[in-house]
Amino acid sequence: MSNYNNSPKKGKVDIQNLKNVKVGIIVSEWNPVITKALLKGSITALKKAGLAEANILVNYVPGSYELPLGAQLLEESSHPDGIICLGCVIQGETPHFDYICSAVSEGIMKLNFKYSKPFVFGVLTCNDYQQAMDRSGGIKGNKGEEAAYTALKMIELKQQLSSKKK
Repeated sequence: MSNYNNSPKKGKVDIQNLKNVKVGIIVSEWNPVITKALLKGSITALKKAGLAEANILVNYVPGSYELPLGAQLLEESSHPDGIICLGCVIQGETPHFDYICSAVSEGIMKLNFKYSKPFVFGVLTCNDYQQAMDRSGGIKGNKGEEAAYTALKMIELKQQLSSKKK
């Protein structure tokens, strides 16, 4: 096992008017033990950064494949400053894994450009259940927490660049 850690540094996020920032979270119901742990990590990180609980909007979709549409529906109904997409796809015996992972990652990526705001890919794509457990609060940390930090950093970047336009 390598000691290499390529996770983003979890430093202070300098967001103007953090009290007014809203973050949406779309969570897959598939692999619920994993996705609930990812959700807990995201919510904990957002609250720790100073977001009010009322400004964290959580909604569920049946599986990871539905995350992009769920995120788009949340965007169009609530207009949060960023949306975190949480899911878990575990490799099986068929190519289904490849199709789902590809569709979800492309769908989420397209939303970033369509709405010019962060839609964060917080989907675990693991070879087995143990890898998913390790990344949802186990020895590899909680990728839900990292997704929340990424959303806040991208919201911060958008605010900084928007203020330079004025």
